[in-house]
Parts: sequence; structure tokens; C-alpha cells
Amino acid sequence: MDENEIMRRKLVELQTEHRDLDDAILHMGDNGQADQLQIQRLKKRKLLLKDEITRLEDSLTPDIIA
Repeated sequence: MDENEIMRRKLVELQTEHRDLDDAILHMGDNGQADQLQIQRLKKRKLLLKDEITRLEDSLTPDIIA
């Protein structure tokens, strides 16, 4: 397995975790289980994941000189 394949698999894992966090945040808000501190922590983790996803996507996209 080459480095790009490893990065693609990691990207899929991070995207899945990001979606799961989004679902958890929505679920907590919908069910009245709005522990604001927990929601804040989940949102912060979600932002960190988004940054990592963006970094990996940029790494996988070849630089094109126009």
C-alpha cells in the first residue's frame, strides 16, 4: 500500500468521524440533552477534524501550474 492510499483511507475515516459528530450534535440538541459543554467539545473536535480533512485533501490533490 502506497502513501496516497494510506492518506485516502485516513481521509475516509476522518470524514466518517466528522459525520458521526455532526449526527451526535444534532441528536443532543433534538432530544433536549443539551449539555452545552459537551456540545462545545464535540463542535471543537469537529472543527479540528475538518482542518485535518482539508489538509489531507490538499495533500492528495496534485499541484497544477496554470
